[in-house]
Amino acid sequence: MNKMFLRIFLIVQITFITFYASAQQSFPLEEIIVRAKAQSPAAKQAETRKENRYWAYRYYKTNFNPQLRLSGQLPYTRRVTQAPLSDGTFTYAKVNQFNSFMNLGLEQPIPWTAGTVSVNSSIGYFNNYNHAPESLSPKEQWSGTVMSVALNQPIFSFNQLRWDKMTEPLRFEESKREYVEQMEFISREAVTRFFNVLQQQINLQIAQFNLANNDTIYKIEQGRYNIGTTSLDKLLQVELQLLRSRQAVAEASLQLETARLQLRSYIGLNDGEQFQLSLPEIIPTFMVTVDEALEYAKQNRAAYIAFERRRIEADREVAQARGQRWQTELTAAYGLNNNGLALNDIYVDPTEQQQFNLTLSVPVLDWGRNKSRMRTAIANKQFNDFAIAQEEVNFEQEIMTQVRQFEMLKLQIEITKKSDQVAAERYNVAQNRYLIGKIDITNLNIALNEKDDAKRSYIQALKDFWTAYYDLRRLTLYDFALKQLLYKQEE
Repeated sequence: MNKMFLRIFLIVQITFITFYASAQQSFPLEEIIVRAKAQSPAAKQAETRKENRYWAYRYYKTNFNPQLRLSGQLPYTRRVTQAPLSDGTFTYAKVNQFNSFMNLGLEQPIPWTAGTVSVNSSIGYFNNYNHAPESLSPKEQWSGTVMSVALNQPIFSFNQLRWDKMTEPLRFEESKREYVEQMEFISREAVTRFFNVLQQQINLQIAQFNLANNDTIYKIEQGRYNIGTTSLDKLLQVELQLLRSRQAVAEASLQLETARLQLRSYIGLNDGEQFQLSLPEIIPTFMVTVDEALEYAKQNRAAYIAFERRRIEADREVAQARGQRWQTELTAAYGLNNNGLALNDIYVDPTEQQQFNLTLSVPVLDWGRNKSRMRTAIANKQFNDFAIAQEEVNFEQEIMTQVRQFEMLKLQIEITKKSDQVAAERYNVAQNRYLIGKIDITNLNIALNEKDDAKRSYIQALKDFWTAYYDLRRLTLYDFALKQLLYKQEE
């Protein structure tokens, strides 16, 4: 009777737990990851960062395009000003003038030489409102440049556009790959939070099962104690186990709600939406070698592009330090300009305008300033080379460690799954033997603890595997299960 009563009670409890779980929405791991990538705050931050870097790259591209600029000024002056006389004294005169100027210019950078070619056309207008009728100067005057072509060319200087052309495309490509890596990191974080909830969900189910089991065992021990077939010590031991089971249920419920809240906030799930998680026991089967993983990582990872970019930037710093030694600039211009009393006079027989200017700034004695600047840049480049070399080693070691660990985790799942099955079967045997009085409550509790530990070890092994799986995807940007690239470079 005791054995049959125990089984009926356990069936009722398990049915209640199963019905409660099935009444809530069940989410598989894949859906949690999809939700995290689509609506989590981390995903939105990654999208915003990607967009910012896209527009930064677009801004860089405009540095090579021509710029059409309209500039001008419309100053009006009305004041009393001091004017010197020939005898050294001063007189004061009222000034009431309008002197405007407007220029339309087209500028085109020269990326190969860091120079600038510009084409300009300007017009100016002057009006003296205090003009005296007897004055020889006209009241109104027009002036302007019909057309002017100018060249501004630094010599022996640092060419920023040339170095930007080498680094900015790499930086943009790096940002696109970083976005994919960030999305894989979000997947990995979603896996961690998914299993945090799942572990607490399993813990609660274990605690509820143990509570129902211990409650039934306590009733059985009470009956045995009443008829004198067991001692008070064993009855108290069972009662203590029952109290601990109730406490375990309360703690597991609190920890489950905490883990659910963390998962819900990460993936952007509604607060009122209840859910359960289904165990992802079907794992992908594929083989991955260290050489294959390293090849994909070098082809796809943003870090490997960053190594090249940082080397170029170090060379750029040396070139910039070298370019600061000589400061020479050539300016040449040719155009047609004129003036007159009317606007049309500017365009009638304009005068040829020519300008040539060469500025030179060469340090004769700088007390080692340029040498120190160059040595600093060279030392920084050497340090950067050493740092990149070490990071490349760490890069490869991380890949190799992840691949070897991944193979061990697949074996660990098989072992823990088998252990879970064996421990569950052993507990059933121990339970039946306890009911017929072949073992005491201590041995039954040992079998129960082993069953619970085996279940938790199996869940932890699944967590380690899926975490490592998405880590491997993030480190290589390649899905070995589907055999496809996670990032495809745009052609």
